Amino acid sequence: MGSVVVDASVILGVLDPGDSHHASATRALKKARATGDDIILPASALAEVLVGASRLGADAVRTTEAFVDTIVDQVQNIDRSVARSAAGYRSGHKALRLPDAFVLAVGATINADAILTADTRWAKVDRRVHVIS
Repeated sequence: MGSVVVDASVILGVLDPGDSHHASATRALKKARATGDDIILPASALAEVLVGASRLGADAVRTTEAFVDTIVDQVQNIDRSVARSAAGYRSGHKALRLPDAFVLAVGATINADAILTADTRWAKVDRRVHVIS
């Protein structure tokens, strides 16, 4: 039993059956759950997930949060340690966006076994990254 940090792209893929990553995101989360891994969502990624729901209103936000609560074991706060680590990722990889650096930093800070994303660019940044496909 370990821990798996998930990027917003994975949660959004599961949420939207029309998303090109729906099947692979669903498979990846089912596999993590079957092996007993804790599924960790950085608070920054939760904010990304809630953007679209926020545009639709409070009911959509509540529904999205309830769904996230069923598949995520923990929403990880962004504290000073995570912020410092994210700054290191961002400074070392100029093409890496800060929200992405936060996800990677949570993985590093909690020493996660894996970081799941749909973004292929992350594969060269951290050995823990597993790109869903």
